[in-house]
Amino acid sequence: MSELWWQTKGEGNIDLVLLHGWGLNAEVWHCISAELSSQFRLHLVDLPGYGRSQNFGALTLPEMAEIVLAQAPEQAVFLGWSLGGLVASQIALTHPGRVRALITVASSPCFTARGDWPGIKPEVLAGFQQQLSEDFQRTVERFLALQTLGTQTARQDARALKAVVLEQPMPEVEVLNGGLEILKTVDLREQLAELQMPLLRLYGYLDGLVPRKVAALLDERCPQSESVIFPKAGHAPFISHPQAFCEQIFAFEKSLKITD
Repeated sequence: MSELWWQTKGEGNIDLVLLHGWGLNAEVWHCISAELSSQFRLHLVDLPGYGRSQNFGALTLPEMAEIVLAQAPEQAVFLGWSLGGLVASQIALTHPGRVRALITVASSPCFTARGDWPGIKPEVLAGFQQQLSEDFQRTVERFLALQTLGTQTARQDARALKAVVLEQPMPEVEVLNGGLEILKTVDLREQLAELQMPLLRLYGYLDGLVPRKVAALLDERCPQSESVIFPKAGHAPFISHPQAFCEQIFAFEKSLKITD
């Protein structure tokens, strides 16, 4: 039976589960894990099929969410970046009793542009799927480069992301295709507006994958949530601005007034 790679560290009273984005693994949190584990019991996870969590194959979003939840603490704050934000949101929607609060980072309930909803053009995602079968390594590298475009530290941030990918086992092409299919087809906009739990949404002003307009649109749809835009960040604000990022997480934790 396939098992998730899962590491727990830190001495805090609150469990914080970190879910990475497409093509990557839990090592992407390396730059902030020490800081976060000073106040949280931190759970670092390789999503099914990614990094050290091998032999899962392509999964739907609900399947991925259930697999992660099966190993999660009974009560936790879930933080998901990009694709991981969709997984965390799905868990919050289907099992609200297990989620103390939800934090999404550079994520959207609907990644694809639809009508007046800003996002990635469907043909761009379809192009990535086509290229995966032709040149696997180059396609992943191109996608990583997109995540840091425009930032002052773009080159070193892209190197950091690439190092994370190469350090651990690469996902199978079918797993990466399945992840792109989720980004291309999933739309949680209506359900997300009904969430009652505390919700913090973090964005990069220069993000080329999740346009900043998404933040304002969700401010209207989800008035119970809070949004923060990092002015000089792209798609990975925790890599380009780790200190400012952690400060937002700690401030949100204080606002929850959780005591154990």
